[in-house]
Amino acid sequence: MKSKFYKFFNSFSSLSEESFNELVNISSFKKIKANTSIVEVGQVPKYVYLLTSGMMRAYLGSEVGKQHNNKLFASLSLVGPLTALIKNSPSKLIYETITDCKTYEVDFEKFKELCRNNMELGRLYVKVLEYIYIDYERRNLDLMSLDATQRYLKLQREIPHICLLYT
Repeated sequence: MKSKFYKFFNSFSSLSEESFNELVNISSFKKIKANTSIVEVGQVPKYVYLLTSGMMRAYLGSEVGKQHNNKLFASLSLVGPLTALIKNSPSKLIYETITDCKTYEVDFEKFKELCRNNMELGRLYVKVLEYIYIDYERRNLDLMSLDATQRYLKLQREIPHICLLYT
């Protein structure tokens, strides 16, 4: 888990190789087949995932079988039910792969423990949380100010091959 992953984490906050290696030590590489749930509604999650290739989504299923996408994830992304992880509570969303995916699975409790003892990893955690909040706020503004067509065109610019995944 070096090179582009090291650069990815350093894009949030300066991270020494030693701190990066501590993160690597609590991670495990996973290949996950398409249409596989990594977290179900009501499940208390244990892991956050670094998506290195493929596409994932978070969605809510309705009683009549309709699926409401909450978020789409392309590589390189951090994926997981953050509120449930932070509160150690059941997830309100389903997280699943859309395509075959390669990920690094990171034990969230072990990561938080590292953050308590390693200032670099603590700063990384804060910077990632800030990034997620800013992205969440942007998404809410889009939902309030753009119509469905405008949101889809924006999504196509962000993930150009999105139309190929749902045809």
